[in-house]
Amino acid sequence: MAMTDAQDSALLHIALVQPEIPQNAGNVARTCAVLGAHLHLVHPLGFRLDDRHLRRAGVDYWDLVSWTEHDDWPSFAVAWPAERVWLVTTRGGARYDEVRFQPGDCLVFGSESRGLPLALVERYPGRGLRIPMRPGARSLNLSNSVAVVAFEAYRQWGFPGLV
Repeated sequence: MAMTDAQDSALLHIALVQPEIPQNAGNVARTCAVLGAHLHLVHPLGFRLDDRHLRRAGVDYWDLVSWTEHDDWPSFAVAWPAERVWLVTTRGGARYDEVRFQPGDCLVFGSESRGLPLALVERYPGRGLRIPMRPGARSLNLSNSVAVVAFEAYRQWGFPGLV
């Protein structure tokens, strides 16, 4: 699906690639609503969009969320030049706070059980980010990871439009 002008104007885009847990996607939608970020859901999804858990996690924020569905990664990737994509993965080379985000960037997160496919991470060399954590810890919850990195981008920009 092509992006509209309204989507292009978002300061930040967040893509969930094959998310599996509706509550996580709902919480990410809530974060997007609070920030004014645009949410991209890349199929296949592990839930239906009318799932009650998805709606409950987003509470009353769904009307504030700008979002787009994409059939698969190739249909999503058509709209995104490599230099605008940041892949958040445990295999990322740089810490998320070591890069300078630009308005219009897209943060990409993988599924809860598998993360982003290695082939996808390798397709975007130098665009992988990681969140530091203790040795032996596998990863943060998806919605927490999105919030950590998205708020860092907004912090770098001086929290525009937020009070």
